[in-house]
Amino acid sequence: MADRTTYLLVDGENIDATLGVSVLGRRPEPQERPRWNTLLEYTEAVWDQPVKGLFFLAVAGELPASFVQALLAMGYRPVPLRGEGKVVDIAIQRTAQALVERDADVMLVSHDNDFTPQMEALAEDEERRIGIVGFSEFMAGGLKQIDGMEFFDLEYDVSAFKSRLPRVRVIEIDEFDPLEFI
Repeated sequence: MADRTTYLLVDGENIDATLGVSVLGRRPEPQERPRWNTLLEYTEAVWDQPVKGLFFLAVAGELPASFVQALLAMGYRPVPLRGEGKVVDIAIQRTAQALVERDADVMLVSHDNDFTPQMEALAEDEERRIGIVGFSEFMAGGLKQIDGMEFFDLEYDVSAFKSRLPRVRVIEIDEFDPLEFI
């Protein structure tokens, strides 16, 4: 499988918004944001193949040079976008559509149901692995129900955060640790 590549499509705005609004209830501080380099390393390890990380971001004014430089240093290819509508969603949808024609695996980092048709099209290739990364309790139902979809929790599986997040989620009894609550 060494000839295959995983394309890691990161909807950073969606992750940031979900983290801020749904998990923290406020704008995340820089130290509370995911460690994006950890996500790249995890993706490469979990599917045991090279990863091409594409980090999509909407740019209203000037290019956020320091963030772009940090992404480049981590090994991502930043995709800064401007225009009408949900430019990040449009770009990820187009990228996923283009990947249908490639022998590659795809991992989407988003909770957004807008990507369900494209991920379903990718899933039609039985040789292709597809996955989603995010917070399980906020994942769009359409994405979860795609046949063959693998799910990876950004906090619990990827370990992309330096400290525990204040999440409320359903816990499998086999994973329950009372010490987390007392």
